[in-house]
Amino acid sequence: HVQLVESGGDLVRPGGSLRLSCTSSDFAFADKPMGWFRQAPGKEREGVAAIDLDSTATTYYADSVKGRFTISPGNDKNTLYLQMNTLQPDDTAMYYCAAEWAGRRPWGLRADFTYWGQGTQVTVS
Repeated sequence: HVQLVESGGDLVRPGGSLRLSCTSSDFAFADKPMGWFRQAPGKEREGVAAIDLDSTATTYYADSVKGRFTISPGNDKNTLYLQMNTLQPDDTAMYYCAAEWAGRRPWGLRADFTYWGQGTQVTVS
């Protein structure tokens, strides 16, 4: 059973920054797509950012976070980061890490991942 663990969520003022982390002790973050998603109360889960951890390092970002958020891998092969700058109240949500693409190719910023973490709460107020 693959376990993804998110951390780094917090209460932050508008304009502030946070860095979220996703780790796993039993899943190698290499050569495959991974993503960050979020879900606010009363809203559907939406893709925030995704990256293919192969040599292309292809990334996708939701329009609402382009230029503010950056997805990147850690130097080890078991950490994925989401750097969030210029946070706004609309960014308030539970943020989830996802791994192991299970959808049709080409992959993209869609929720067709097999493994999901429990989430970390980000509140901008």
